[in-house]
Amino acid sequence: MKKAVVLLLGFFLFNGSTAFSQNNFDSGGCAQLNPENFNKVVNGKQVGLFFLKNGNLNAAITNYGGRIVSLCAPDKYGHNADVILGFKSIDDYLKATGAYYGAIIGRVAGRIYKGKFELDGTTYSLPLNSGVNHLHGGSNGFHNQVWDVKSVTDTSIVLSYISVDGEMGYPGNLKVEATYCLTSNNKLTLKFSATTDKSTPVNLTNHAFFNLAGEGNGDILNHILTIPSNYFCPVNSEKIPSGEILKVEGTPFDFRKGKPIGKDLVFENSNVQLKLTGGYDQTYVLKKKQNKKIVLAATVVEPKSGRKLQVSTNDLCVHFFSANFFKGLDIGKMGKPFNYRASFALETENFPYVPNQKTFPSIILKPGEKYETYTVYHFLTTK
Repeated sequence: MKKAVVLLLGFFLFNGSTAFSQNNFDSGGCAQLNPENFNKVVNGKQVGLFFLKNGNLNAAITNYGGRIVSLCAPDKYGHNADVILGFKSIDDYLKATGAYYGAIIGRVAGRIYKGKFELDGTTYSLPLNSGVNHLHGGSNGFHNQVWDVKSVTDTSIVLSYISVDGEMGYPGNLKVEATYCLTSNNKLTLKFSATTDKSTPVNLTNHAFFNLAGEGNGDILNHILTIPSNYFCPVNSEKIPSGEILKVEGTPFDFRKGKPIGKDLVFENSNVQLKLTGGYDQTYVLKKKQNKKIVLAATVVEPKSGRKLQVSTNDLCVHFFSANFFKGLDIGKMGKPFNYRASFALETENFPYVPNQKTFPSIILKPGEKYETYTVYHFLTTK
């Protein structure tokens, strides 16, 4: 398979290997990205933009934060749209008010109360970047790191990163690898693997924001969401998971039969959980014990275009976020603002990290073990 290349950047080295330049894909209703706008050294490392194509899907990935910049998918009429929020340049990412667009999140997705946890008799203090709490690996978490490009083909890219002992306060040297791959049957697959030389919490995810009508094309309140889960994890006033696992039955969090995302947001002022999080920002339980089985995490349909997204994973949970705090301050690659509830995130992950309690399965990775998770984004169309 030919090596994928980066238009106009010429040659530059990544981790000892060379990436060549490739023509940008012609994606119709999707953004036409210029790789020169990603040609920048950040934190002493070279950033680039890489294009993947297979079947009816086109994607653009940058090694800055391992971000999905663009994902172009057809609707039921054959018209393309860019269904993931992203920017047209590395500078736009660096100055954005939102930190996580399309990025890999680590070492630990979600909030850790007051940034403290105890492990093997040692108390660790992490930097606080969300009020009094630590969020998504900290301000210099994996989303703000330049990953090494290990290999690239026309349909896949493998990124690697070594998070050194003490980085963002976490113990152990953690070696991480992320593989994005487009398949011929319109799937984007994401595989994470990691090893460590010291016990450390690990819970990785990708924080892509989707709008199946296309980036900037209205809100997502009429998207039909199905989450085949009987249980969710409530949070407290600090948006920290309480450690409870509650039934979705009889609550606005019941998406088992499918419903418009906006249907039960009318209860935002009366339902405690919706009020605490300003909308949907909760974790759903898919499995209670770790195994390699890949299960359906969610299905989303945009009625007008007929675009359908199925998300599957071998992770234990999926976190659903309805973009509750976007204010239109960031302008995307299509020239449109990222508005309030105009996108959604489905973050496949393991149980939230509530240190020192036994309700949730542990996310501690130990030396000699291998962390490995898979997520599949399958794009279909309805009739």
